[in-house]
Amino acid sequence: MDYRVEELARAAGVSVDTVRFYQAQRLLAPPRRSGRHAVYSGAHLARLRRIRRLQGDGFPLGVIRRLLGEGGRRVDGALVRALRAEQGPRTLTRGQLAAEAGVPEELVKAVEQAGIVEPVRVGARVQYAGADVELARAALRLLSEGLPLTDLLALAIHHADSVREVVDRAIELFDRHVRRVGGKERDPADVLAAFHRLLPAVTSLVAHHFQRTLVARALARLEQQGDDRALKHALAAATAGRLEVTWR
Repeated sequence: MDYRVEELARAAGVSVDTVRFYQAQRLLAPPRRSGRHAVYSGAHLARLRRIRRLQGDGFPLGVIRRLLGEGGRRVDGALVRALRAEQGPRTLTRGQLAAEAGVPEELVKAVEQAGIVEPVRVGARVQYAGADVELARAALRLLSEGLPLTDLLALAIHHADSVREVVDRAIELFDRHVRRVGGKERDPADVLAAFHRLLPAVTSLVAHHFQRTLVARALARLEQQGDDRALKHALAAATAGRLEVTWR
């Protein structure tokens, strides 16, 4: 069945602007042209509905784009469900997140606008995952130590940009070497099992690498500055086993 853009939007329960926004975000393929009119197909409607379902499950648009595949390829349903479980079933408004985390709502909004976190947008509503509460509390702990908000945001933006690049390359590695073997798709159950093994391992590896690098470079700076007293205390803390990284 063919649809004009207004008909497609009505069938999917969204606005025409939303349809065009998804096209601009490379989530929805361009329509074919019939004379002066743009014509959409049933495949467009099915994909549009799937985008909305994934948004409702808490996935940000960047993740949805990868889940659906820009070239029309879709990932295994079991892997999608596993990713959904990692997102967590609970969603919060910006105000609820701020209240539970004990941070000003304007701070949450500033972090959101800076692109450091990507909440789910359903129409005019903004939704956060329940796991974001602990992230907000961690940010508040940094601020409570006297670190300036402006400098923290600038550093966080730089970190987020770097992380996206690394993560995209890591996902490509997973696709080439875990999801496929010899160019062929592996059994979905095997891919899901590998995902469950790799996610905590990679998270722990990255967190510990960041911590060890930070400690090593901080100690090197203290040594260069000749601050023997601070260096002595820092070395004691670094070797006492009190520095730990936890992952939910």
